[in-house]
Amino acid sequence: METKGILGTKLGMTQVFDDTRAIPVTVIQAGPCYVAQIKSPEKDGYAAVQISYAEPRHLSEPMKGHFDEHGGRPGRYVVELRTDDAATYSPGQEIKVDIFSPGELTDVVGVSKGKGFAGVMKRHGFRGLSSSHGTERKHRSPGAIGACATPSRVFRGTRMAGHMGHQRVTILNLEVVSADPERNLLLVRGTVPGPKGGLVMVRSAVKAPAGKAGA
Repeated sequence: METKGILGTKLGMTQVFDDTRAIPVTVIQAGPCYVAQIKSPEKDGYAAVQISYAEPRHLSEPMKGHFDEHGGRPGRYVVELRTDDAATYSPGQEIKVDIFSPGELTDVVGVSKGKGFAGVMKRHGFRGLSSSHGTERKHRSPGAIGACATPSRVFRGTRMAGHMGHQRVTILNLEVVSADPERNLLLVRGTVPGPKGGLVMVRSAVKAPAGKAGA
């Protein structure tokens, strides 16, 4: 399957207007990215393209050797994108936002906002304990978490308090509203995961309805 993608930085949300309504959009500073490596089924077992983005703050010796070996331009972030047309790319090739066109559907991948350690009411939506009948200073407690002698343990995956957020999240089928290659700006309809300034990847929609995936 032909898949294209680009890395960028989430700038925030705004709105644009068409003839009848306001459209909420997320602004992404996307690219320019560069091809860092091309993988082929003959050599690597699958077809993929590695793309790099942003000037590196510090380039380690292993990564320097990687870019030198494959003829790619160094970048701070390197992401691999599986695509059947990897052979059509060339090392060092520039990728800009004009690979996407208005009306095309995309998937946006990012890391959600981290919210630290959270209790079960905030993290899982528990209702808490009763506000009467003797409950004293533990209204937000989870309650019982397991049985006694049988099975005498807590099952893996039990919903409890813990680290909330800071997970990889993919939002499917977001429509491209505008692509500005001169300013490297991409506007997609709706929200995307992560904080302002967070790294995101915009790729071709993998579950787009038939006839709506775009070019």
